[in-house]
Amino acid sequence: MLRRSFLAGIAGILLLLSLTACGGSGSSGEETTEPLTVGAIPDQDPEQVQRLYALLADYLDAELGVPVEYEPVTDYAAAVTAFKVGDLDLVWFGGLTGVQARLQVDGAEAIAQRPIDEQFHSVFIANTSSGLAPISDISDLTVLRGHSFTFGSESSTSGRLMPQYFMQQAEVSPADFKGEVGFSGNHDSTIKLVEAGTYEVGALNEQVWESRLEEGAIDTSKVQVIWRTPAYYDYHWVIHPSVEDRYGEGFIDQVQAAILALDPSVPEEKEILDLFGAEKFIPTENENYAQIEAIGREIGKIQ
Repeated sequence: MLRRSFLAGIAGILLLLSLTACGGSGSSGEETTEPLTVGAIPDQDPEQVQRLYALLADYLDAELGVPVEYEPVTDYAAAVTAFKVGDLDLVWFGGLTGVQARLQVDGAEAIAQRPIDEQFHSVFIANTSSGLAPISDISDLTVLRGHSFTFGSESSTSGRLMPQYFMQQAEVSPADFKGEVGFSGNHDSTIKLVEAGTYEVGALNEQVWESRLEEGAIDTSKVQVIWRTPAYYDYHWVIHPSVEDRYGEGFIDQVQAAILALDPSVPEEKEILDLFGAEKFIPTENENYAQIEAIGREIGKIQ
């Protein structure tokens, strides 16, 4: 009798432990940390963008101790919308899209940029058969009248906003061009369209132009730079304020610190920096983009 009671007691304990283990497993699943979602405006070749952000997501995952996922978007406007509704937490924006996004999310912060983004430039390129020679002064942009022209994305800072602004300073408007002004969608496409002669002139991000030259991806017998714009602020990281509700107070500072800590002496981190065309990241703040906001309102890209 004692033996049967002892065995029944053991069986009861084992059953209780089994149920507890099952309950613990379910509880653990419910407490899984929600991923930090990272995005970017699709300003370059999609394959290159995908490779860059896969590497960055792995780095941030390790540095922050939370799961990090890269979520691609279809265009610039989609990146702004996804940030607005909270589908993206941390986004690499251009100057204009960064301003547009922050104006729609109270408390959103610009936290980091590359040194080049403090003094960014666009370039105007022309097909060599257009007969256009290099331009030495902004007033000489009048020679573009009567030629076909393409911007990049409609919401691109370096491929549309600032080029259009500088043309306005020279009293050149889209109506002055031959045919309808194009919007290529990204900087790489602008190069290809002008190189092919589909458009005689185009405007794009200087860094992308220089990178493609170094790669030998441009036929300089067919396309050349004819003008470099004055400097302006451009690309930057913007973070959504809701991340502090999910991951705790001070998390924005942790994300900023992780981005600023990318080290070119570490091979895996150097690869990320190289893909960004940077040696490091530096802090930035919302106030640095006041000029972009003013020009965006002037041109009608910000209401």
